[in-house]
Amino acid sequence: MDFNLDETQEDLRKLAAELFEGEAPTSRIEAHEASGAPYDAGLWRSLAQAGLLGACLPEEAGGAGLGPVEMAVILRETGARVAPVPVLQSLVTAATIARYGSREQREALAPLAEGEIVLAAAPRESGRALGAAPAVTARREGGGWVLRGRTGAVPYGAEAAKVLVPAATGADDGIGLFLIEPGAAAATPVPLSTGEPGAVFTLEDVPGEPVGAADGAAFAGLRRMTTAGTIATVSGVLAGALALTTAYLKTRRQFGRALAEFQAVTVQIADVYIAGRALDVAVWSGAWRLAEGLEEEADADLAIGAFTAADAAVRALYTCQHLHGGIGVDVSYPLHRHFAWTKHHAHLLGGAQAQLDTIGALV
Repeated sequence: MDFNLDETQEDLRKLAAELFEGEAPTSRIEAHEASGAPYDAGLWRSLAQAGLLGACLPEEAGGAGLGPVEMAVILRETGARVAPVPVLQSLVTAATIARYGSREQREALAPLAEGEIVLAAAPRESGRALGAAPAVTARREGGGWVLRGRTGAVPYGAEAAKVLVPAATGADDGIGLFLIEPGAAAATPVPLSTGEPGAVFTLEDVPGEPVGAADGAAFAGLRRMTTAGTIATVSGVLAGALALTTAYLKTRRQFGRALAEFQAVTVQIADVYIAGRALDVAVWSGAWRLAEGLEEEADADLAIGAFTAADAAVRALYTCQHLHGGIGVDVSYPLHRHFAWTKHHAHLLGGAQAQLDTIGALV
């Protein structure tokens, strides 16, 4: 495959990078954190007006119908700026609905393109690996479905218009996806390590709208999209941390020399660069295979990317902190956000050992 972005993808990357550079500087992120708002609503509207929220939505919803590679492009730029907006959750959920949902469900994504709503999903339950069979159950009642159980922490769950919840239906290999109204379930607020809001939902016969058939295919699709989106986000987070660190090393002087001139420092920052490049290869390869409909072939790339995001990327952030000295862990300096985002998404992926298990099962 060609790892270079095509003209449309490069234009999309430049648009996202320029928008985040102008509207998500450190000062604005700090102001948002002080405000107590769940996300930066002004930035969210700007993303919608620029067409970035609608780029990967289906045409029925007023979107451009772009695919997983373009989603990864947008999420990588979001991660690079650690932007306080629910882009990952909304785009992954929307992409899954677009792939497996009905025409009516696809059309209902239109408000997302306008920045009027947020979407969320609960792909992983507490204590379970990403993609493990859910403990939440669904049963038919009357002419519909009702769900029982407890979800894991859902980022922006309370703010979402709809939450996509996997549930076991009791049939052979019967795992389906269901859209629920957050207000219909008991929500327990759970602040995330990134500072973003989360919620755990307790479902007591909560009505659920099925997305696709309950044969496990849509559930597997959600896992793949979640993994692809998450590793693309971590790739951006690491790239942003690398940029911060290299800029610091060029200006911070010790013994009359810039830190960047010391060989031991250059070796360590090179390790961070290599971790980022290794992650990028898995991100683009996995996203491309998903875009080409090679979903099962994408599993190995996604698992390798998830392992790199949960292992090498985390260690690279420790290196970035170390090279900054004490300021690297000071919350008044922006690097701490990159570290928190990397650790959070590594947890979302289930950790390095879970990904090694997945790779082992695939080979």
